[in-house]
Amino acid sequence: MRRLLVCANETLGGRALLEELSRRVGDDEAEVLVVCPALNHSRFKHWTGDDGEARRAASERLVASLATLAALGIDARGEIGDADPIQAMDDALRTWPASEIVVSTHPPGRSLWLEQRVTEAAARFRLPVTHIVVDLEAELTTA
Repeated sequence: MRRLLVCANETLGGRALLEELSRRVGDDEAEVLVVCPALNHSRFKHWTGDDGEARRAASERLVASLATLAALGIDARGEIGDADPIQAMDDALRTWPASEIVVSTHPPGRSLWLEQRVTEAAARFRLPVTHIVVDLEAELTTA
């Protein structure tokens, strides 16, 4: 059985990610775990542990994403993860044995995760890693 660990934040509802997940799951039996890191855009809030706002925003994105996946016929569950996407994936993999990882980011130039080389760092988990680029701005202009 295919077990996909999906790590995404703002790009969770992006068309490219949803299409890729639909393609990968298809008619096969698959389990999907979506991990949405609670990104704190303020270093002060991060250092002081004030992540309530970041967790609420991540939770809203996660709930909407899971509803969209369910509407597409994809059975998925989700969790809010650590602000560090690599740590969030590591935490998830400790209790959920994935067979592959899907990481979704903004395009180059707008993605902090790409600057931090998250997709390359995910190779440490010794699982196939697929990187999906979601351009939310382009999706809005074509919608």
